[in-house]
Amino acid sequence: EEGLREGLRELGYVEGKSIVIEWRRSTGTHEQLQLLAADLIRSKVDLIVTAGAVAARAAMETTKTVPVLFHVGDPVARGFAASLARPGGNGTGVSVISAELIAKRLELLHVIAPKAKRIVYLRNPSNPNAQQLLDEVQKAGRTLGLRVEILDASNIPEIDAALNKLRRGTANGCLVGGDLLYLSERSRISRALREARLPAVFAYMEFHEDGALASYGPSLKATMHALATYVDKILKGAKPAELPIEQISKYQLVIDLRVARETGVTVPLELLLRADEVIR
Repeated sequence: EEGLREGLRELGYVEGKSIVIEWRRSTGTHEQLQLLAADLIRSKVDLIVTAGAVAARAAMETTKTVPVLFHVGDPVARGFAASLARPGGNGTGVSVISAELIAKRLELLHVIAPKAKRIVYLRNPSNPNAQQLLDEVQKAGRTLGLRVEILDASNIPEIDAALNKLRRGTANGCLVGGDLLYLSERSRISRALREARLPAVFAYMEFHEDGALASYGPSLKATMHALATYVDKILKGAKPAELPIEQISKYQLVIDLRVARETGVTVPLELLLRADEVIR
C-alpha cells in the first residue's frame, strides 16, 4: 500500500484532504472479499483498487459500474478484460506475468543449491492461477531433473501445518508461491525456512524485509505505484474500458548473503554478478 500512497503523493494528492482512501485488508475467502467489496460500494467510493487476482475477481463480480483497478497475472485469461489495449469493462490496471516467472525461480533455486533434488513448492491451491503455475513448475522440474513435492496452504492454520510438515520433511529446497497471503505471513514463512536451513526462492523482493534468501520478480511497491496513475486518470474522468493495461516487464533478482551464511548456502559468484541487488 505504501507504493500507492507514494504514487498519489507524487501526483499532488493529500490523503485526508484531496483524497480519502478507505482501506480494507483481508486474506479471507472469495466470499469474504465480496462482502468487503459490497461494503465499499455501499459507501459510494469512486473506484476500488485491488491486490491480486482473488480480490480483483471478488470486486468485479460485485460491481459492473464502479471502476476496479487491479494487478494480476493475466487479466485477459482471467476474464477481467477483453484485451490489454482495450479492457472493455469496468476494470483495468497492470499485468504481471507469473507462469514464466515461477519456472525461472525454480531454475535459480537449482543454481543456488545444485545438489538439492527434492524441492517443496508451497502454493495456495485457491489462487485462480494455481493449476497453470503448477503445470509450469512440474514442467521445469522435469527439465532440471528435480522432484517437486506440492505443499498446499490457503489460510493461516494451513500455513502453520505446512511449515511444521516442511520442518519434519526430507526436502532440501523450497519454492515459495507468489500468493499475497504468503506475503502477509512472510515473517513466519521465512523464519521456518531459515530454521530448517532450506535454500528458498521467493516471488517478490518485499519478502527480504523478513529474511528471505533469494527472490525474483517485480517490486509490489512499484506495481502499486503504477496503479496511482490509473487512480488519477479515472478521478479526472477517464473510463477504465479505454485505459490500456500496463504490462510490468521489470523483474529483479535479489540475494541476501546474510541468510546464505546463516543457512550454510554458498551462492555462486555468477549469480551474485547477475543479481540486481545483493544484501550483505
